[in-house]
Amino acid sequence: MSERPIPLLELAITGLLAQQPRSGYDLLKVFSETAMGGFSSSPGAIYPALKRLERSGSVTGDVENRDTLRPRRVYRLTAAGVETLKRQLGRPVTRDDIVRHSDGVMLRFAFAGEVLGPHEATRILEQFAHEIECYLPELKAQLATLTEAEGRYGFFALRHGIDMYSADARWARKVIRELKGRVPPRQAKRQTVEPVRRKRSKRGGRRP
Repeated sequence: MSERPIPLLELAITGLLAQQPRSGYDLLKVFSETAMGGFSSSPGAIYPALKRLERSGSVTGDVENRDTLRPRRVYRLTAAGVETLKRQLGRPVTRDDIVRHSDGVMLRFAFAGEVLGPHEATRILEQFAHEIECYLPELKAQLATLTEAEGRYGFFALRHGIDMYSADARWARKVIRELKGRVPPRQAKRQTVEPVRRKRSKRGGRRP
């Protein structure tokens, strides 16, 4: 049975701490100044998340520069935290991930290469693309049944979702080829280090 996913903010924090120890302020800067801002840029969310991770034994915090005017608490992953992160990153990509948590899949992919290795990062993308390709025919079937009387704008919203999923699948297949060395180096573009959490769209503002 697959491990239950943890909140995306906690996954993002543990992934960042796997890269290097950071203070709460360091983490806040990452979330507020980079493309990871969609996962949280609020101190009201980040510091409680750190406390939860500390209570669970995933991270530990030590005060540095204690005798200066600017002491700071620096957080590091514990051995248990590393194992939890590995299990979270290694979870299979499911249909539910595609429909509701695609940002989380990209977050896992972004950290998996460093934590689990290139093979596992590629596996995440392969599962991501496969789940989308299995889901697209269902969405297209839904689109075929819509009539203008039922909602012209709903038709366009659903078509937008289909177009976005199709683009995601094409992107994933392209990156998989690059990661496997099937694209000449001059054609391969450098991948972003940090995932972007984008707003999804559907009839009501989210992707179908």
